[in-house]
Amino acid sequence: MEFQTLEKWSQEVWNQISPIYHQAFDGKGAKPEKIIHNMFRKQLCYLHLAFEESKVAAVAITGKLEGTDALIIDYLAVDSKYQHRGIGMKMIEYIREWSMNKTNVKSLVIEVESANTPETLARNQFWEKCGFTMTEYIHDYIWVPESYRAMYLKMVPDTNIPEQGEKLFKYIEKFHKTSYQRS
Repeated sequence: MEFQTLEKWSQEVWNQISPIYHQAFDGKGAKPEKIIHNMFRKQLCYLHLAFEESKVAAVAITGKLEGTDALIIDYLAVDSKYQHRGIGMKMIEYIREWSMNKTNVKSLVIEVESANTPETLARNQFWEKCGFTMTEYIHDYIWVPESYRAMYLKMVPDTNIPEQGEKLFKYIEKFHKTSYQRS
């Protein structure tokens, strides 16, 4: 398995990976392409790619949480043709190593749906297997119908990421607000 991280927008790459992104997130909080493009222009995010047999098998979009030493995993999707092969876990391990070596990040953050459905519980178990810790706080956004909880993974003990969900969501909301703001 090979990995690559892009720090600049590439329409060619987006055209290649957008079916994976839309398959996973359409109707589930997908940011429009123009917003993601704008996030790259503002240098807010990174695009991580996992290749299996020279084909993109997984994609992730991450971003620095301003005011912390944490990286948020905004989106992670594994192409349905490659699911249940451990590729998602390999992608998280790659992001961990990459972020510690390239960005001095000391922790990772993810927001997950709080609904008690089999699909959500399975996703949360995935994140727990990756080493993430679930926070208790349930956050309601005004612009999306689902409630969310934050999960975090401290990669080193001396990180300045709060362990309380309510505090984490202050940083997460700021990231999303900055993502959607025009420059």
